[in-house]
Amino acid sequence: MLEESIPRMERHQFCSVLILILLTLLSLNLTGWAWTIPGCIIADSLLFPNLSYYIPFCTLAPGLHLLASCSNVKNISQTLERVSRNTEVLCLQGMVPTLPANAFDRFRSLQLLRLQLGTTNITSRTFQGLDQLQYLFFEHHGPCCLRLFLPPNCLESLRSLRHLSFQGYCLTYSQSIYLPTSLRHLTMRNSCLTKLQELQRLFPDLLLSASSTPNTKPRTPFLEMLDLSYNLQLKQAGDLYGLTLHSLILDGTPLRALDLTNTGLLHLHFLSLVGTGIEKLSANGTGFSELRALDLGKNQIQNILENGDLPGYKALEFLSLHDNHLQSLPIRFLHSLPQLQKLNLSMNKLGPILELPEGLFSTNLKVLDLSHNQLCDVPHGAFSFLSQLQELWLSGNNISSLSNESLQGLRWLRTLDLSWNQIKVLKPGWLSHLPALTTLNLLGTYLEHISGTQLQGPKMLRHLKLGSVLMLDIYPPWLPNLLSLEIKAEACIQFMVPSGEPFLFLENLTLETSYLLLKPDNTTIHFPSLRRLTLRGYSLTFSINQLQRFFSQQLPLLEHFFIWCENSNAVDLHLFGMPRLRVLELGYLNFFSESSTMKLEMLLKEVPQLQVLALSHLNLRNLSVSSFKGLRDLKLLLLNSERALEINSNLQELIPQIPQYVYFSDVTFTCQCETSWLESWATRAPNTFVYGLDKSVCMANASDYSKTLLFSFLATNCPHGTEFWGFLTSFTLLLLLIILPLISCHKWSWLRHLWRIFHTCWWKLGGHRLRGKFNYDVFISYCEADQAWVLEELVPVLEKAPPEGDGLRLCLPARDFEIGNDRMESMIASMGKSRATLCVLTHQALASPWCNLELRLATYHLVARPGTTRLLLLFLEPLDRQKLHSYHRLSRWLQKEDYFDLSQGKMEWNTFCEQLKRQLRKAGQERD
Repeated sequence: MLEESIPRMERHQFCSVLILILLTLLSLNLTGWAWTIPGCIIADSLLFPNLSYYIPFCTLAPGLHLLASCSNVKNISQTLERVSRNTEVLCLQGMVPTLPANAFDRFRSLQLLRLQLGTTNITSRTFQGLDQLQYLFFEHHGPCCLRLFLPPNCLESLRSLRHLSFQGYCLTYSQSIYLPTSLRHLTMRNSCLTKLQELQRLFPDLLLSASSTPNTKPRTPFLEMLDLSYNLQLKQAGDLYGLTLHSLILDGTPLRALDLTNTGLLHLHFLSLVGTGIEKLSANGTGFSELRALDLGKNQIQNILENGDLPGYKALEFLSLHDNHLQSLPIRFLHSLPQLQKLNLSMNKLGPILELPEGLFSTNLKVLDLSHNQLCDVPHGAFSFLSQLQELWLSGNNISSLSNESLQGLRWLRTLDLSWNQIKVLKPGWLSHLPALTTLNLLGTYLEHISGTQLQGPKMLRHLKLGSVLMLDIYPPWLPNLLSLEIKAEACIQFMVPSGEPFLFLENLTLETSYLLLKPDNTTIHFPSLRRLTLRGYSLTFSINQLQRFFSQQLPLLEHFFIWCENSNAVDLHLFGMPRLRVLELGYLNFFSESSTMKLEMLLKEVPQLQVLALSHLNLRNLSVSSFKGLRDLKLLLLNSERALEINSNLQELIPQIPQYVYFSDVTFTCQCETSWLESWATRAPNTFVYGLDKSVCMANASDYSKTLLFSFLATNCPHGTEFWGFLTSFTLLLLLIILPLISCHKWSWLRHLWRIFHTCWWKLGGHRLRGKFNYDVFISYCEADQAWVLEELVPVLEKAPPEGDGLRLCLPARDFEIGNDRMESMIASMGKSRATLCVLTHQALASPWCNLELRLATYHLVARPGTTRLLLLFLEPLDRQKLHSYHRLSRWLQKEDYFDLSQGKMEWNTFCEQLKRQLRKAGQERD
C-alpha cells in the first residue's frame, strides 16, 4: 500500500512541498509582465530622441538619457517607489506639501532633478544622498510667485551641483543659504528681487565683503553665470563688490547698463540685457573693461552713436543687436571694437541695399548675421574686406540674385545661409570665391532648376539644403563629398539622372514634396553610404517599383527610416535591402487599408534587426502576434493617434519578448473583452514599461464617442480577469484542505467513493441522459439565400448517424415548424427546447429581418439567462463584426471558440466539423 510505504512525517513534508509548489505557480501566473506608474513617463532618449514629439516630457541635459517624468504628484513616496534606481533625470509636477528627509536617497545615479510642486516645505536633509546631482530646478510657471523656504544647510550635501535654478519662487524668508563650492550657474528668474544687493542676504558666500577675516568660511571660488531674468521689480543694483562672475543675464528687467557701472562686479565677460526697453545705449563702458559678449536684442535702439571716445568695450568679441530698430549701421561704435568676432544684426531695417564701408568692422570678424533686414541686393565685393569671416547669415531677405563678385574675398567662409530669399537663378561660378565652404542653405527660394555645375567652387561642401516654393529639378553632376542633403519643394522634386551617378558618401537624406519623379524612368540613384532617410509630405501613390527604382536595390547601411505621407493614396511599401535598419517611423500612411495587400507583418518581417518602431495615424485597426513575431531585438514600440484599435488576445504569446518600452499616445481601442489581459499585464511586473493605457478610451462601435475609459470598461463588463484568478486561488486552497486529511487517513476507502463520483460525472459529461430533456440539439438560423448550402453541406454532416457521426437532432424553421402555427411562437418555443443556437451569417443574413430577429432572441436568452443556453456564430463570408447587432454585448458573453470562420478558406472543413461538434457537446453539458 502507498500509505505503508510513506511514513507519516514524510507525508506531511510531501504535502507542505506540494502546497509551496502550487502557491508558487499561482503567484507566477498572477504576475504580469509589464509595469506602469499612473501619471509618469519612463524613457531612454538613446533609443528614440524624437519621443518628445509624440509624448511631452521635461527636457534633458546633455549626456543624460534615462528619464522619469511624473505629473499630478500628491504622495511623493508612492510615486517614486516604482521608479528605477538608475534614473538620471527626475521631473516631478504636482502639489506636495512637504519633501521629507532622504526623499531621493535611493536615486544614487540622479543627475538632474526638476521640481514643480507648488508651495512645498524643504527640510535640511531632503537632498541627502544625491552625491551625483548636477542640476537642481525649482519651477513654478503661474502668473505670480510662490514663497519657498530653504534651510541654510539643505544644499550642503550636493557636492556635485553645478546648476541651481529658482523660477517663479520668492526666497523672502530664506537667508544665509550655503551654496556648494561646485556651483557654476545660479538662476533666479521671475522672482521678487528688488535690488541685486539682496543676493548678499540669501547667499552670503557669493560675495566677499571687505570685513572678511581669515577665519571666514571659504566662499564659492567662482560663479560663472548668474541669471536674474524677468525680475520685474529689480530696479536697483546696489553694492556688489566681491561678486565674481563670468556671465550676468538681466533679460526682461528694468535695469540698464548704466545701473551696473558702479556695482563693483569683477571680471564680467558676458552681459545680456534682452528685452529691457533700452532706447539708447551709452558708449561709455567704464567698469566693463573685460566684457567680451554683450546681448542687447529685442530692445528699441535706433542709434548707438555718441560723441567722445569709446574705450570701455575694446575687449568685446560678441555683440548682438537683433530685433531692434536700427536703420543704419552704428559706424563709430563698431569701428571702436577691434576684437569683435561675432555680430548679430538680424531683424532690423538695414535694407534695401547692403553697404558695409571698409574699415567699419574688425578684420577679426568671423560671424555676421544680417537675416531679416529687407535686403534686396548684395553689391560687388560687399564683404571683400572681411577676410576672416567664417559664417554669413542672410536668411529672410529679398535678395533676388547674386553675381560672381557678390561674395568675393570670403576665402575662409564655411557657412552661408541664403534661405527664404527671392533667388530665382544661380549663375555658374557664383561660389567660386568660397573654396572653404562646407554648409550651404538655399531653402525657401524660387529656384526651378539647379545642377552640380552651379555649385562648383567649394571643394569641401558637406551639407546642402535646397528648396523651392513650387518645383525643383535637380541635375548632375552630384557633389562628390556631400554628407547631408535636404531638398524641399511644395509641388515636385524631379531628379534628372542620365547615367545613374551615385551619391557615394551621402549619409543623411531628407526629401519633402508632393511628388517625387525620376527621369528617365529606367534609371536608378545609388546611395551606398546612406544612414538616415526622411521622406515627408508625399501625395503620390507609393509602389514597390517606384521606391526600388529611386533608391536602387540596396541601402546596406541605413539605420533610420522616417516616412510621413499625409495622404490616403499610398498603398504599398517594402523595406527592401535594409539589413541594418534600427529605427522605423511611419506616419499618415494608408498601407493597411482594405484595398491594400500590404500587412504590417509583411512589412516588418523584412527588418528583423529593428529596435525602435513608431507608428502614427496608420489606421491599423488590428494588432496580432504575427505583426511582431520576428522582431526579437525590438526595444521600443510607440502607437500614436490610432482609432478603434483591436488587440488580439494571441499577443499574449509575445509577452516574454515584448519591447522594454511600449507607449500608447492618443490611442482609442475597441470595447471588447479579448483585451482584458492588457490591464493585468501593464500594471505588475518590471520587464516592460507601458505608458498611456491607463488614460486610453474605447469605442463600442464607429458612432460611439462617449470616451469610456478602457480599464473601466474591462472592469465593468469583463469580470473574469481578477475574479477568475481569485476563484482559482481559493479553489486550489480548498482542494488542498480537502486532500490533506485524506492523505493522512490509514485506509484508502475514500478512493471507492471518489471513483463513483468520477464515473457519474464522466457519464454525465459524455452526453448521456441529456437527450430526453430537449427536443433538439441545435436550432439553426439562416436566410433563404443560404438554404442550399445549409441543407446540402451542413445538415448531412451534423445529422449523420453513429458511429460515423453524432446523430444530432436539428431544428430547421423551413422543415420543422408546423404548418399553420405562428412563426414567432414556433421560433421562441424551438429555441427554448434546443441545447444551442447556431446562426449562419452572411451579408444576406444580416439584411434578413427574420435572421436579425432570431439573433436578437438568441442574444436575449444568452444575456438574460446565462448558463442555460449557448450561441454559436458561423461566418460564411468576411463580415465586420461590429455590424452585428449588440456586438459589444456579444463580445462580452461569447468566447473565441464560439466563432467559426469559413470565409476565404480560413478553416478547413474537417477542423470546423470537429470544433463545432465539440462546442455543441459542451453546450449540452452546461445547459444540463
